[in-house]
Amino acid sequence: MTYLVTDNCIKCKYMDCVEVCPVDCFYEGDNMLVIHPDECIDCGVCEPECPAEAIKPDTEPGLDKWLTVNTEYAEKWPNITIKREPPADAEKFDGEEGKFEKYFSPEPGQGD
Repeated sequence: MTYLVTDNCIKCKYMDCVEVCPVDCFYEGDNMLVIHPDECIDCGVCEPECPAEAIKPDTEPGLDKWLTVNTEYAEKWPNITIKREPPADAEKFDGEEGKFEKYFSPEPGQGD
């Protein structure tokens, strides 16, 4: 099992999760974070820290797409271990449907 970042992180990009991760398995894209599935130790401490409830265990049904997204972009994006401020308009996008299709950016974030 691993934890995965799902679409509600897009354009919210709260970073409370990176601060509590004991193995630093978060990677930063332009407008979201992902978890490297091979580095995640399944401890679950990140899930309750996410204000957008965007982190889910891969045992939940329907997350195959997110396993692929997290795996692919964790290899391309820089590691992030330090919490920074979320985007100023994060609350506006929290809970919006269809965020991947509308807003996903494959560009990397700044990382640590």
